Amino acid sequence: MKETYKSKVYTERPDYADFDAPAKFQAIESIIAKRLREHPKAICSYSGGSDSDILIDLIERVRMIFSLPSVEYAFFNTGLEMRATKNHVKEIAKKYGVKIEAHRPKTGIVTASRKYGIPFVSKIMSAGLEEWQKKGIPLSISKEYEEAKDKAAKRQELKERYPKCESVINFLCCCNSEGEPRPNIQLVINSSKYMRDFIDEYPPDFQISAKCCDYCKKQVAHDVQKDFDMIITGERRDEGGMRSVPRKDNTALCFTETSEGQYRLRPLYYVSDADKAWYKEYYGIRYSDAYEVYGLTRTGCCGCPISYKAVGDLEMIRPHEPNLVKAAWNIFGKSYEYRAKYNRYKADRFMAERERKRNVDGQMSFADFPEVLP
Repeated sequence: MKETYKSKVYTERPDYADFDAPAKFQAIESIIAKRLREHPKAICSYSGGSDSDILIDLIERVRMIFSLPSVEYAFFNTGLEMRATKNHVKEIAKKYGVKIEAHRPKTGIVTASRKYGIPFVSKIMSAGLEEWQKKGIPLSISKEYEEAKDKAAKRQELKERYPKCESVINFLCCCNSEGEPRPNIQLVINSSKYMRDFIDEYPPDFQISAKCCDYCKKQVAHDVQKDFDMIITGERRDEGGMRSVPRKDNTALCFTETSEGQYRLRPLYYVSDADKAWYKEYYGIRYSDAYEVYGLTRTGCCGCPISYKAVGDLEMIRPHEPNLVKAAWNIFGKSYEYRAKYNRYKADRFMAERERKRNVDGQMSFADFPEVLP
């Protein structure tokens, strides 16, 4: 039986990660209390989403129980936020008697998108395609690599032919820097099925990049959080993507120290969707109208093309906030349309391959004619 690789996020997770909801949240409360005692100068990112609602309720209940110092809360407004979210931020601040400071980026989402490009499929895919567009490396290098008998030698030759393009070569050829095939990791183009062939047949006519997130959220957050001892966020492993894989400051632990000497606390990292549902019902949490009225299951950056449900979600928002939907289409429309084209391409390829396999499997064999067998 083939062994399945699992990262440290899975193999070295703490015991409480496998507890049922009540016991798990008790463990999380203890962690929050311990870390707030050790690092009272703390700031928490509050997005107005469901994870943030669970997180702020946990923090404020723990603070009340153990008489801990206040935590500062920050809401990062990209400039493309639902009215439902902004209203909810105000309601939550009033509910818990806290101040949630709103912060806006110096470079707005419209400017960032026009200057750097717009996301497509995922942050990893966007970063890879952005570099590919910048470097101008032909997609045909992937075929060269695949056909090469000595893949390590071919990888070295490509490195010499295209200097300072290490990550792009690996991305396109689905390999690592040693020339070893790595077709099943997230950091390669075919982590999205048939993507390389699709891009080859239908090159994008717009600039791809996920830098809007860097300029509209990450840089703002860094500036706001830099003077605090501990940063608290609501990341969860179950969200998938980059949050489900190890990073330098986030392996299997919900509490880590950064290279800058700050501490990061992710209390919800091992909280599942089922755990959240239990907590919401048990403590009577009400999410924003984006969930309770519009019917969304996730908010994040409104209209972000990284969500496969972005277009569908916008249609759910449209009856309530039509101008916001119009703005999202003006900013991200090309990515929505390109993804729809990719989805059709992927479905057609899948059906064609299934039909081809059916034809091959259905070919006659001697077993179909037992009378001719010896």
